[in-house]
Amino acid sequence: QVQLSESGGGLVQAGGSLRLSCAASGRTFSTLLMGWFRQAPGKDREFVATISAGGAATYYADFVKGRFTISRDNAKATGYLQMNSLRAEDTAVYYCAVGSRFSRTGTGYDYWGQGTQVSVSS
Repeated sequence: QVQLSESGGGLVQAGGSLRLSCAASGRTFSTLLMGWFRQAPGKDREFVATISAGGAATYYADFVKGRFTISRDNAKATGYLQMNSLRAEDTAVYYCAVGSRFSRTGTGYDYWGQGTQVSVSS
């Protein structure tokens, strides 16, 4: 069992930056794939980025490439999403998740956090 807790969301102006954190409990964090997803009002949940268990491999949705960076510190059982050059369309609730299999729909991720709100004003 893994419990996840996101933090770092907030209100920022377009062009600004935020750093989201995802703190994990349990001893298996370092063995699991970690991902970030988001859901805007009235829209389906969408994939943002994912990182391998050891942190060597990352994969991003096209709309965040060059702006967002996913990372993790397994010693601290914490994952991060650095978000730069934020746009109004990035406004959403952001969720971290861990699991054993990558999927854009999120079905391969077994544990999810409660989410943190990111609001970008234009």
